[in-house]
Amino acid sequence: MAEALVSFLVEQLGSFTFQHVEQHVKLVVNVEKEVATLTLNLEAIQAVLADAERRQVKENSVRRWLSNLKEVSYEIDDVVDEWSTEILKQQIENQGDSAIVPKKKVCFSIPFRCLCTGQVAQIISRHDIAGRVKELNGRLALIHEQRKQYKFRQNEIEFEQPERIKSVSGVDESETFGRDDERNKLVSQLVSEHSEERKKPLVISIVGMGGIGKTTLAKLAYNDVDVKNCFHTRIWVCVSEPFVQIAVAKAILEGLNVSYVPNSNELETFFRHIESEIEGKKFLLVLDDVWDSNHTKWDPFLTTLQCGASGSRILITTRIAQVASAMGTTSDHTIDIKELGEKTCRSLFYHIAFFDGERKESKKFEDIGNQIVRRCKGLPLAAKTLGSLMRCKKTLQQWVDVLNSKIWEIEVVENEVFQPLLLSYYDLKPLSKRCILYCATFPKDHVIVKDKLIELWMSQNYLEVKGGNKEKTTVGQWCFENLVTRSFFQDFEEDFEGNIKSCKMHDIVHDFVQYLTKDECFSMAVKGANERMELPGDEVRHLSLMFAHEGTFPVSSLNCKSLRTLTAFESKLTSIGVELISQSKSLRTLKLSENSILEVPKEIGGLIHLRYLDLSQNHELKELPDSLGDLYNLQTLRLVDCSELVKFPDEEAMRKLTKLKHLYVDRCCRLKSKGIGRLTGLQKLDVFHLNGYTGEDKEGTLKLQDLKNLKQLEGSLYIAQLESVEDASEGVKACLSEKHLLHLDLDFLCRNGCGKYRREEGRGQNDREVLNGLQPHGDLESLSIWNCQLATSLCPDWILSLHNLTRLVLGLFGNCELLSGPFGRLPSLESLEFGGMWKVKKVGVELLGIEERELQSSSSSSSSLILFPKLKSLRFVRMDEWEEWEGVPPQNNITIMPSLSCLEINCCDKLGTLPDFLRKTPLLQGVIVFDSPILGDKVRDKTSEEWAKISHVPDIRVRKF
Repeated sequence: MAEALVSFLVEQLGSFTFQHVEQHVKLVVNVEKEVATLTLNLEAIQAVLADAERRQVKENSVRRWLSNLKEVSYEIDDVVDEWSTEILKQQIENQGDSAIVPKKKVCFSIPFRCLCTGQVAQIISRHDIAGRVKELNGRLALIHEQRKQYKFRQNEIEFEQPERIKSVSGVDESETFGRDDERNKLVSQLVSEHSEERKKPLVISIVGMGGIGKTTLAKLAYNDVDVKNCFHTRIWVCVSEPFVQIAVAKAILEGLNVSYVPNSNELETFFRHIESEIEGKKFLLVLDDVWDSNHTKWDPFLTTLQCGASGSRILITTRIAQVASAMGTTSDHTIDIKELGEKTCRSLFYHIAFFDGERKESKKFEDIGNQIVRRCKGLPLAAKTLGSLMRCKKTLQQWVDVLNSKIWEIEVVENEVFQPLLLSYYDLKPLSKRCILYCATFPKDHVIVKDKLIELWMSQNYLEVKGGNKEKTTVGQWCFENLVTRSFFQDFEEDFEGNIKSCKMHDIVHDFVQYLTKDECFSMAVKGANERMELPGDEVRHLSLMFAHEGTFPVSSLNCKSLRTLTAFESKLTSIGVELISQSKSLRTLKLSENSILEVPKEIGGLIHLRYLDLSQNHELKELPDSLGDLYNLQTLRLVDCSELVKFPDEEAMRKLTKLKHLYVDRCCRLKSKGIGRLTGLQKLDVFHLNGYTGEDKEGTLKLQDLKNLKQLEGSLYIAQLESVEDASEGVKACLSEKHLLHLDLDFLCRNGCGKYRREEGRGQNDREVLNGLQPHGDLESLSIWNCQLATSLCPDWILSLHNLTRLVLGLFGNCELLSGPFGRLPSLESLEFGGMWKVKKVGVELLGIEERELQSSSSSSSSLILFPKLKSLRFVRMDEWEEWEGVPPQNNITIMPSLSCLEINCCDKLGTLPDFLRKTPLLQGVIVFDSPILGDKVRDKTSEEWAKISHVPDIRVRKF
């Protein structure tokens, strides 16, 4: 962490010195000289930090030296940030109502012309700045001198960057290596019936050391087809540490997918709900990573769960044999998972190290590679980690260097796995190091959303790169992909385009990053409302609070002055508290989502360093103070599902948030947010709510024209309540074509249940004009339109200008009677979906984007015509009156859907025919899914005409009625 922090400061101070000299600023006497000295000392220290970071693992004195260095560095960062903030504040105030969009380089490249005027002197005390810089310089000089006694080596490492993975599956395939026998045994115990009736579910335990593959084995069994078919319901719960009974009971209830989870502190309340949900049902409950062997804590769970049907199972994974005994597992039902054999471990290692298939296990690498594999000691995680490391090592000498690394001599807890992880960690660039270490702030098994993680990295200034030309989100994306390739993340979830949207960390990897950050990152479980809490030291910078009770944040017994991150997980805080704000002036990240916050105090404007504020899912929060506008450095504001939130800061306050890049207000349907139109630096806005829900009081609500000034918007945008647009020309005023959006959702109502669910008829022409005015950028890749009143010609006029459009969804067109539009002419379209077209009875050639006259002329033409050239997925949902799907007469010069791989028809009960063109549609690797009783009966009849049209498709699934 010190290496990353110092490298960032060197860049920042270098920029400061350059600007100071360039513009001949003499505002603060001797500051220029002091800053130059600071920079020189930091550069000298930076040159030995790689060696210092390695040696701190074994040498406490080096660890203390690094700790002192980090403390001074953090204070330097605060001083630099305060100065920059005051200058920006003065600039904004002098600009009056003019919109200000700061340059991408924010620290000192923006404001120095203001220094020449002397305006900043009104705010910043010259003596204070000079004094603080001089005092910090003295402390840093002492640290610089002390470094000599340790005789650190100069940095010599060339950081390797791995090849980018082609797909997620290339990382996850390794999970199946070498566990066939254990998997078969476990599946047999899960599905087999026992003659002996049991009052309690049978408890099966997987026991083994960390990194051995316990969770992987449990997942393989959990997702086994026979296991899925054996149980009415399956629940997966990660227990980990600390074991909190209410948290586990809540997780079990949530795993049952119930519609209501009680907001209670009474364990018995959760047990009653669990009992009512599983009574008489055969269930499988997995309790992953159990540490607590106190049987008195588990007995209430086992008693509650005995109401399930005979054959129910509880599967636990644990590193501790006593846990299995405490849970009532017999020796016959304990699976002691052992190390992989050397041959299997070698296969796993080489599978990852040579993942692309372009390099083979040549003799050149084999001898050294086999010796490296022996270092794994049969641990799958170690083999996977080392394989990921060697993936970017191209020369034999690089492989030899890994084999001979002194890191193998380090003895730490869990050293068998930590040693390979340390090798992989030290091979990272400083930027990637600081990013992976920040993940120690999450609880174990936490779902890490990629976009949120990148924004959190940004809030800590981790994504600053030399030169400052790259967007921070681009740097964050690169860093995330790099860490994925290095196997620091797993359990990936993808979006509809196949991009990773979330992941988790392996428990051992989590232990590892916590080990490296044990002085800076601290997780605290609150066991009682009046419990006195203490931090382990003043070095804690990132605090994660777990299971906090109702009330104000318990800050009275904590020293929060150095905190840069404060997060509450699984908590019920009702107030942020003025005391917290007054003591936490260095905060960069404040995440209090999923609490019960009632009010945000006006004093929050005093958190001048704050860059990330998350108040999502505080359902009773009604307003935000105008002082929020004093957060000049705020980059990300998350307010998702604050369902009662009505008042935003006023427009004047919003104008000051010039650095706000990301705003999330999904499911804030009551919000009067006119000030959003003043956020000219905004890059991400998830939802743009028009004034459709707020009734007669339209004051302070958004209009489409308020989108005009948000010229930096990119990525995805959802516009809701388009029904409220009376003047169709407003669509043009939104200037969507000027914003580089890739994904656009247009909804005439609101998908989140705000307001009406269906519209009155008679607004079709207005809807068409509104859509035509909302022409997006030509690079748009995904378009969804909902609750529109168009009856025919379902696409706006500009649809054919979207040459990169790959996904189109048209849903809930309640007035539609004919699926017509130039769909087949879209050159890049890969996915097409229609849903909720309740009046459609017949689908014909209009779907293809051609008319009868074109068919007739094409039959006599020698030129060929390809319709839907790249379409892979076609889906119809809730077409209640749909009876017939008519194709086109067979014609040799027309090809339809040559790339189709998936056809899905759901809730279309009256459909009885399929088009003839499906006979020529390959679908050789694809699937057809039917949810239609009439069509289903015809397809089951192997002599029917409908069966003949699709008999070449290898995977046909028909729902049984």
